[in-house]
Amino acid sequence: MRTKVFILTNNPKAKKQYPEARFMEGEFMDVIEAARDLIHKGHKLISHPLTGSVKPKETKYKSILMTADAGMMDMQSLHLIENAITTTNKFKDKIHNWPDPEKIDDDFQTIDISLLNAGVEGLNTSLYVLV
Repeated sequence: MRTKVFILTNNPKAKKQYPEARFMEGEFMDVIEAARDLIHKGHKLISHPLTGSVKPKETKYKSILMTADAGMMDMQSLHLIENAITTTNKFKDKIHNWPDPEKIDDDFQTIDISLLNAGVEGLNTSLYVLV
């Protein structure tokens, strides 16, 4: 039996492509912290919270794959998410003033959805299934 997985995201493109995703308003850190709260409730990370080469605070978009059913708290997931929070906080004072913010915003949504799609495609050959 395959483990059910859901998407936690603040990316409008992810919401459009995956209507079943748990969409939330907020910034990158809000998604990371929401994932941490879900881990405390027994959900596990399926994708790494800092995928890709985009530094935290360069983008405000994040999509994370997590188990849909909660069990006992997974210490590996907790360790990963706490390290992601620490790493993100290291960049908290680094704010970029992009020349064309709307274009860059769309680009960052596209990068995030590309990383998410790669993770979702990997589910097809794994023990996980997207719900």
